[in-house]
Amino acid sequence: MNVLKPHISLNVSNIDTSVAFYERAFGVRATKRRPGYAKFDLASPSLNLTMQEAPRTGVNASHFGVQVASTEDVLEAKSRFEAAELKTFTEEDTACCYAVQDKVWIEDPDGNSWEVFVVKGEAAVMGSQPSQPPIPSKSDAACCAPGCCVPSKLDDAAAR
Repeated sequence: MNVLKPHISLNVSNIDTSVAFYERAFGVRATKRRPGYAKFDLASPSLNLTMQEAPRTGVNASHFGVQVASTEDVLEAKSRFEAAELKTFTEEDTACCYAVQDKVWIEDPDGNSWEVFVVKGEAAVMGSQPSQPPIPSKSDAACCAPGCCVPSKLDDAAAR
């Protein structure tokens, strides 16, 4: 199987607000716009992202991410997000999904969390406390439940 690129389809509550967010996040305009629909066919990161306007159902994905090659790439993404005036949350040397990672998070207008991350090595645990002050979350006991390794809300944390 020759994989061209990952595809993610999002239901969004307001297509215009979401398109504006993703244009700032990715630094490019939407590839296709139709009433209630938008597509970003990105070369870097290699991603086919579509979205359609739909009522919120309360069923959300855990999070979405882009794996990069180095911590420098994570920092470059963080700088680009901040230049676009997006709130960020940074984790350094954090254990997530049994890997040691550096990452930066952003959250779209519908609460979908996105991470840009680098895997630096293996970890013996599913998740750990981030090196930055933690975002208020469910509880420490909920760490390794589905949704682990995802900031609960960027608005609740100090923007970094």
